[in-house]
Amino acid sequence: MKKQQIDHILSKMLDSHTNVSDLNLTPGKPLQVESSGQLVPVKIEPDYAILTAFQTEVFALNLMNNNRQLTETLIREGSCDLSYQLGTKARFRVNIFSRSGKFSIVLRKLETTIPTIEELNLPKSFLPMAEEKNGIIFVTGATGSGKSTSLAALLDKINETKSVHVITLEDPIEYQHSQKKSTFNQRELGMDFDTFASGLRAALRQAPKVILVGEMRDRETVEIGLTAAETGHLVLSTLHTVDAGQTINRVLGMFSTEEERQIRIRLADTVRWVVAQRLLPKVGGGRVAAFEVMGTNLRVKDSILNGESEGKTFNDIIMAGKAQGMISFDEFIIALFEEGKIDEATASAYASRKDIVGRGLDAIKSARGESTTNIDSLEIDRGYEGEK
Repeated sequence: MKKQQIDHILSKMLDSHTNVSDLNLTPGKPLQVESSGQLVPVKIEPDYAILTAFQTEVFALNLMNNNRQLTETLIREGSCDLSYQLGTKARFRVNIFSRSGKFSIVLRKLETTIPTIEELNLPKSFLPMAEEKNGIIFVTGATGSGKSTSLAALLDKINETKSVHVITLEDPIEYQHSQKKSTFNQRELGMDFDTFASGLRAALRQAPKVILVGEMRDRETVEIGLTAAETGHLVLSTLHTVDAGQTINRVLGMFSTEEERQIRIRLADTVRWVVAQRLLPKVGGGRVAAFEVMGTNLRVKDSILNGESEGKTFNDIIMAGKAQGMISFDEFIIALFEEGKIDEATASAYASRKDIVGRGLDAIKSARGESTTNIDSLEIDRGYEGEK
């Protein structure tokens, strides 16, 4: 299979539907794309009604382009990541993985232009984040929840306002930043460095002011990241956690019990912001992002140092921290419902605390003059009178 054939198939898949975010090639299934959060089949000429294991393997090998390191990683770990350029049309983040000895491929379409904080309608807290001089900012969420896009918008804000050296360590490079006010050096895992820990260790000798670490995957990377934050660098990174509290606990869980106290002290001193995000189904199709934002203050530091307790949970602190730019998932979900971006069923399904969201939705519906209950009428049951 030649590059022209691969490019032809990818182009046809990309043009088959609107809002295509992912291309999926799985043995035993037709060509598929994810459009507005739903997988849909694609028909092209010649038609690939059902993909065979041989076809996906040949496709995968051609995407890897005989790269020895990628091939070794795929065989050793069962999956590998790379980027692929489709002419001037699109760039993809590619994951090739094996299952039962067969290869599947998922290509995530990468945006070519970097959206701004305002265009993405990110919480206003992102503006002071761009002004931070040092410390760690975590952006967390499940795979495909838009973490990379939010971080790209934050870095673009820094690029426009600060004359600093920015090093990014990515797997693979998703958004390509132009040289504006800042100086950007973007490095890709597997091509420019072998592990995030070694790339981050090298970055400390490259005189950056801002370091983006694609993902804090292990204890060594976290430890070097903390050191970088303590020595005056601003470190931005991601974790696969669902909320702010779980993010702190995930980092602590990477270390032994003997080290926990020391790590709590270092985290309390270095964490500046924790942003968690989820993508929710939007009314009328598409998806909309919901955020939880936790900034640092004395109460947050105390909870990191001594752990959460009754009345001192991270969720309690966020609920009380509106004046400092904090917002909980539940508050954000209620606001999305009020704006008409999500429906009541979605709001209830994605709520962290359904009782809080339920009361918020009822208040909005009541203000609109809508019914807040399914009970239409109440009347006395006269049947009891006849039994006397």
